[in-house]
Amino acid sequence: MGNQQISPQKTAGIAMKKRIGSNGIEPVLFNTFNTIFMIILVTVTLYPFLNTIAVSLNAGNDTIRGGIYLWPRQWTTQNYKAVFASGTIYNAFWISVARTVISTLLNIFLTTMLAYTLSRKEYVFRKSITVIFVLTMYFSAGLIPGYFLIKQLHLLNTFWVYVIPSMISAFNMIVIRTYIGTLPESLIESAKIDGAGDFKIFMRIIFPLCKPVLATIALFVAVGAWNSWFDAFLYTSSRQELSTLQYELMKLLSSTMNSNSNPNVAAGIGMKENSALSMVTPISIRAAVTIVASVPILCVYPFLQKYFVVGLNVGSVKE
Repeated sequence: MGNQQISPQKTAGIAMKKRIGSNGIEPVLFNTFNTIFMIILVTVTLYPFLNTIAVSLNAGNDTIRGGIYLWPRQWTTQNYKAVFASGTIYNAFWISVARTVISTLLNIFLTTMLAYTLSRKEYVFRKSITVIFVLTMYFSAGLIPGYFLIKQLHLLNTFWVYVIPSMISAFNMIVIRTYIGTLPESLIESAKIDGAGDFKIFMRIIFPLCKPVLATIALFVAVGAWNSWFDAFLYTSSRQELSTLQYELMKLLSSTMNSNSNPNVAAGIGMKENSALSMVTPISIRAAVTIVASVPILCVYPFLQKYFVVGLNVGSVKE
């Protein structure tokens, strides 16, 4: 009995059980920690947005009391009525949409074309031009010289002042050029053997293959164009029909917060409804303005999210 030998199969089974027993708790601990961490992260990330929605749908005078978390205490849409009370808000919305779409499309196309040109090793000026673009990321002329430049280009009080200055981005160019550098050189060589020119190679091969990084850059450019209001304040403030949504919301928020009179008057709404429900305050207006400004971008993001991480990571791997 004491000298009974154990078969090799049984020995292997015992060793396997020991490994499973010793390592089996590690995946459980990791999954548990990962789940708890992600729940906390989602809560911390999502709570401010849900709280802002609750405040925007709560009566302004009741919001002053505090204690609004995830659910409005006194439901009202008066805050949004105050935001949309001005007729200029609708025209400003379409100006912002047109600006965002045109700026994004031109920026993506022209920046990608520049990135492809500077990625070609046979282009002798590629390093010097790249250095010039990189320098613009660290040095700028300043606000006043920039204003005079826009004035000399006859872009003041025109729609194109929103588009032309943002057509090329040095940072986006570097990211796209790095991504293009990861593409197989044999694709371009094969196309040249077949008689394709540089522009045809760019349109038929390079541009379609850059879809992941272009979706990422498009999101950056669109968010920047949508949220921008300072250029409207500087260059088109004398033309109301060229005002952007962000600029109009900023003016509404400033007038509400700086007004010493009845907030309803500052917001441009009357006192016909019950004052306990219709009164708006700077806090409630700020919440409504935040939601109105954020929702359009939030609607676009899901369509680009699947490219976001892949495009940014691949575009920054190699330099």
